[in-house]
Amino acid sequence: MVTNSAAVAVSVSASKIIPLSMTAILGLFIVGFVGFSPLEVVHNAAHDTRHSLAFPCH
Repeated sequence: MVTNSAAVAVSVSASKIIPLSMTAILGLFIVGFVGFSPLEVVHNAAHDTRHSLAFPCH
């Protein structure tokens, strides 16, 4: 019984790796796109959003 619960614990931990890594990749893509976007509208929208949430960006 201990072996089964240990196997389940490892399986649950392994199943969380994929969503966490995909979330990190998506977040880095969004930050990279907004930060280096040639469209000023995208950058300014993100900049104004950061200020409206009281998040310092300077």
